[in-house]
Amino acid sequence: MDNAASSLTPEPVIQKMLEFYHQYRANVERGVHRLSQKASEEYERAHHKVAEFINAKSETGIIMTRNTTEGINLVANGSDWKKGDKIVTTLIEHHSNFIVWLRLKQKYGVDVEIVRPNKEGIFDITDFEKLIDNKTKLVAITHVSNVLGVITPVSEIAKIAHEHGAQLLVDAAQSVPHFKVDVQRIGCDYLAFSGHKMLGPTGVGVLYIKEELIDATEPLCIGGGTIDDVSVNSYKLTKSPTRFEAGTPPIAEAIGLAAAVDYLKEIGLENIEAHERALTKKIYNGLSDVPGVETYGPKDPENRSGIISFNVKDLNPHDVALTLDISADIMVRSGHHCALPLMKELLTLPNGSVRASLYLYNTEEEAEKLISTVAEIAKSLA
Repeated sequence: MDNAASSLTPEPVIQKMLEFYHQYRANVERGVHRLSQKASEEYERAHHKVAEFINAKSETGIIMTRNTTEGINLVANGSDWKKGDKIVTTLIEHHSNFIVWLRLKQKYGVDVEIVRPNKEGIFDITDFEKLIDNKTKLVAITHVSNVLGVITPVSEIAKIAHEHGAQLLVDAAQSVPHFKVDVQRIGCDYLAFSGHKMLGPTGVGVLYIKEELIDATEPLCIGGGTIDDVSVNSYKLTKSPTRFEAGTPPIAEAIGLAAAVDYLKEIGLENIEAHERALTKKIYNGLSDVPGVETYGPKDPENRSGIISFNVKDLNPHDVALTLDISADIMVRSGHHCALPLMKELLTLPNGSVRASLYLYNTEEEAEKLISTVAEIAKSLA
């Protein structure tokens, strides 16, 4: 139950990666021999499958990165900033979608405005309307909070941003693995997510860039594989996505990510969403009924994904997590979850919280086991 940090890897994903290592282990886009050609085909097919998965117009805007963090940093470092530009973000962001903007504030004098939700993490859309103005260049928001599980109204925020000529970046690390994400329906300009949270391997992620913005976005790195031509005094970058993927990319990992996409599509995102919602409701209600246990995030299951954060009386969350591991073989996360501003300013939890996060393979029996074990821990302190 630590899927918000990293998911398990199904056998078909592992086998597809082994297929690369066993049968066509070669670099991509660099050789005319058949092994390189096969590897290149599979690597390119991975871009195509991801594009279909999030309903991008084409694979041109699908950039393979290491993870969500690198994707967000690519946007932060690849855009042209000047003093007086405004970035609007929120209090519930993961550090990866927060400190990058603070660095731009320090480096270029960019203004960073922060939207604050209510105690459950739910936003008043008028707060975005008040802060987003014609000076706003970018709105950067998480799709699902990795602490509260709250689902944010990204489509509504996209409309507000575009009315003022601003762009929208969505941190989709906690949404793409769990329910259908459609970049065209959202209307976002950038969207970043990680393979290791969606049954794929570590070391690979995706940044989606809207086609109209590709040429205006500078690559984070340039070098081998990114060029169309080089002379003694100049160079010309090649087309996207290759221009953004300098050096040897994570070939096996990208192929594994494509296999994970196939796996998720076969099960059906709508089935995964329904399964997780039922378990989330069960766990949230079950833990909320335990004396001495405090739960966080939206009470309405329609407003949240499969993340339930909680604390047991005055126990340090790390102690609760260790007890769950040792006594019941339940693996959860504990601490600040890389979201210190949220912990300090909204929840006022100096030690953070315990976080159970679900996925398609978690069962009703496991949900009941978590509730009963937490109840035993709380009862022992009575």
